Amino acid sequence: MISIDIFTPDRYDILLLYIGLIVLIAALLPRFLSKHIVTEPIFYLMVTAGIFFFYPESPLPHIGEDPYIGKRLTELGVIISLTAAGLKLKRPFAWQTWRYAVRLLVITMPLTIVIVAFFGWKFLGFAPATAMLLGAVIAPTDPVLGGLIAPKDPVLNSDSQITESHREDTSRLALTSEAGLNDGLAFPFTNMAIAMALLGIYPSLWFTDWLITDFFYKIIAGALVGLAGGWLLAKIVLCCPKPRNHSLVLYIGSLSISLTLIPYGIAELISSYGFIAVFVAACVFRYEESVHESRDILLHDFAEETERIMMVILFTMLGIYINHGFVQDFQWYMIPASIFILVIVRPLTGLAGLIGTHLQESKRYIISFYGIRGIGSLYYLLYAFYHASFEQSNEILALTTTIIIISMFIHGLSAKAVMKKRNLE
Repeated sequence: MISIDIFTPDRYDILLLYIGLIVLIAALLPRFLSKHIVTEPIFYLMVTAGIFFFYPESPLPHIGEDPYIGKRLTELGVIISLTAAGLKLKRPFAWQTWRYAVRLLVITMPLTIVIVAFFGWKFLGFAPATAMLLGAVIAPTDPVLGGLIAPKDPVLNSDSQITESHREDTSRLALTSEAGLNDGLAFPFTNMAIAMALLGIYPSLWFTDWLITDFFYKIIAGALVGLAGGWLLAKIVLCCPKPRNHSLVLYIGSLSISLTLIPYGIAELISSYGFIAVFVAACVFRYEESVHESRDILLHDFAEETERIMMVILFTMLGIYINHGFVQDFQWYMIPASIFILVIVRPLTGLAGLIGTHLQESKRYIISFYGIRGIGSLYYLLYAFYHASFEQSNEILALTTTIIIISMFIHGLSAKAVMKKRNLE
């Protein structure tokens, strides 16, 4: 007689049910949280951490000891968010869009790397390569969580010019454009930490190859792939007949996925930085769309929805790690260290980068303070763990997770109120 196990579901079936539920939550939740102080990332983190608190054993391996799955998931989340960030920039090649972001990229980001690396080495006791890795992964702001301060659609006058009210939206614009590029520009410094771990801390062993390959070649090649890929995709798409309404959603979805994966795939095939290629391609597509007579493709809407679903999946992974690994890796010094990095280092380096600008003092403080840390930092850390062995790897993973969690609460709970108070909503 054949025995049938009715109440012993397969783990795969449970996973499918869970994914279906979280996708539904991701689609409906924004309608309920739009007027509340609690943000989507905070809600997702609390729910996923709560669910897996009652799960007896981790369904995933420890992400620090087996980083491949975590690296791939965070990688996908970041490139989707970079596409959304590039499409949000209304004038992606205007100097006004980049005049403050350039300062944050050229001054604030390197200063943050140096200070955090020194802090990790001298005060937290990390090995030099590990301290350098901490500085590299913490320096970039996060495009995944950057939706808290992303620019809104512009208000146009009768001559299709952006109105003064939108020009005042400099805080959102600076932070979004910064997050779009610094996730790619953090790669050379992450690779520097990997070189230090593999070859030694002395620059004579790796500096020349690092400078030529990791800094110059990969940045330039990634940008060129993005320029060419975004332009070619825009010409193909904008010159083709637009489908009827019933298939428009599928059309937009296919375009958004292509705009993300094609530049990224090409850039990675030639060993350049795919993150830069994706963001630049999205900026080029946005520009070509803005000057074309057909302006209602609305790729950014689909990109934002995809980004939201991916965010839930990423926070599921983070919730699993918090309950199965983080508790063992966590040390109490990580809380004051995280606050020091978020509340002192970033604001001071941000203000240093904005010295000499004509920004209002309040806006300088806002831009300097809202350096959100998130999934991008986790990606770089797992990427480094995948390519080299680092001393105190579980410790730096727990510290980075602590920084992400505190950033989500400090920045997430205050963003709406601060932006509204400064008339930036």
